[in-house]
Amino acid sequence: MIGVIDTEGDCADWAEHAEWHFPADPGAVRTARSKVRKQLEAWDLDELGDVTVLLVSELVTNSLRHATGPIGVRLVRPVDGTGPLIVEVSDPLPDPPRERTAEPDDEGGRGLQLVACSARRWGTRQGRTGKTVWFELALPG
Repeated sequence: MIGVIDTEGDCADWAEHAEWHFPADPGAVRTARSKVRKQLEAWDLDELGDVTVLLVSELVTNSLRHATGPIGVRLVRPVDGTGPLIVEVSDPLPDPPRERTAEPDDEGGRGLQLVACSARRWGTRQGRTGKTVWFELALPG
């Protein structure tokens, strides 16, 4: 499902978040994966590590391919454990990503398909400068 969700700004009492900004550099993908995995471990959400890291990697890679400038990654989790984990990847390019069908021999074009198939919900929203692609994952339990 694609849609719009507003989690910009500070988190309310119902949630806590972790946020990072990376330069538009190929090393950003590796660093983003590492930061996300460590944060999920700190929150005892190791079960979500592989899928979250995969999807963050795909979205950060998309940002690197299409935008110049800093890339933001943010995780939002409900403190009471009753809602989803929300993951956001932002960049300064205002154009929303386009989901496309990749041919079997294509080297790319599967990132948003992976997000759409793996996430509970996902979408995009315009920001003051650029856009954010977000997705939700159900918490274990």
